[in-house]
Amino acid sequence: MNSKDFIQKEYTYGAHNYKPIPVVIAKAKGAWVTDPEGKKYLDFLSAYSALNQGHLHPKIIRAVKKQLKRVTLTSRAYHSDKLAPFLEKLCKLTGYDMALPMNSGAEAVETAIKAARRWGYEIKGIEDNMAEIIVCKKNFHGRTTTIVGFSSDEGSKNHFGPYTKAFIEIPYNDLDALEKSITKNTVAILVEPIQGEAGVIVPDSGYLKGIREITKKHNVLWLDDEIQTGFGRTGKLFCYQHEDVRPDILILGKALSGGILPVSAIVADEKIMKVFDPGSHGSTFGGNPLGCVAAEAAIDVILDENLAERSVRLGDMLMNALKKAQLDIVEEVRGKGLLIAIDIKPSAGPARLYTEALKVNGLLAKETKKQTVRFAPPLVIKEKDMLKAIDIIIMVLKETSK
Repeated sequence: MNSKDFIQKEYTYGAHNYKPIPVVIAKAKGAWVTDPEGKKYLDFLSAYSALNQGHLHPKIIRAVKKQLKRVTLTSRAYHSDKLAPFLEKLCKLTGYDMALPMNSGAEAVETAIKAARRWGYEIKGIEDNMAEIIVCKKNFHGRTTTIVGFSSDEGSKNHFGPYTKAFIEIPYNDLDALEKSITKNTVAILVEPIQGEAGVIVPDSGYLKGIREITKKHNVLWLDDEIQTGFGRTGKLFCYQHEDVRPDILILGKALSGGILPVSAIVADEKIMKVFDPGSHGSTFGGNPLGCVAAEAAIDVILDENLAERSVRLGDMLMNALKKAQLDIVEEVRGKGLLIAIDIKPSAGPARLYTEALKVNGLLAKETKKQTVRFAPPLVIKEKDMLKAIDIIIMVLKETSK
């Protein structure tokens, strides 16, 4: 079958809950992907930052292949010889006492919510069923029924109610609103250090430090969702490290397994993690041996290849080139590391027009919101390929606007 056949069959048999760029990926390596007809494209989405290490990184693939010959799944009814080493590595990497592994990013967010609520009742002493969690407008933390209930994106939540209560919405990047919203029942604030799906919204310098100060003052937990920003994407191992602060619960996923398997986790200190006891939370596949091996190797790649440092250098290259081009149709260029977005002026048409034109010219990116194009290539992208991408992006922005 050719690309058109695959797309048509997917449309026929699959639920229409996505609107993909019209390209079929049949093979991939590093920062490049190939369609069934053999055309190559630079991947500038990285599966929403799940492929920081690039497609099919050989070190991760070798580790997974070796484990495939041993055991893939035990459930948590038994111990495995791969879970403990993974937990130790993740805790030492992040500097927290304990980790709780799950699968998807949304599961990790749900785990953090459950931890915060139980901490509120058992440690802080809040009255049962009264716990409140503060969230930010334009957030994106996943698509479970609980999470979409506190989304401000109507497309994500419309007709999925009734919604879970006790989530208090405040503006993003507004410390005054945070302080004013805290009550005796507040257990946590759940926040992204950069709002990815909202259009790569970078808060003011000092925002995360302010969150830390306010939450400590009021004995409230800070839940830091680094599912998209973690593992080198923004130029630090984790985005919160740009401000030299430390959240109470760190939420991880996507690049934690290098794009090989769904692996997510929360990490926190023992004083928070002790609220979980046998039977209180779990997952059949969470912490499975194959995922643990993939995650360990994925962490090694981030560290051994200095991918956070590469993110700074190549991100500066891309952002500076986009700003220097001074394109009339671009309203703003913003980002941190290799998480970058451009806003297209409404008069120049929707962002989708440009992402489809980029695809025709050999580069895959994705619009987020109506007017924003996001660029997030694998952190392993070669400098020559970044220069090629810059040429394509600037050419497409100039020509398509005409």
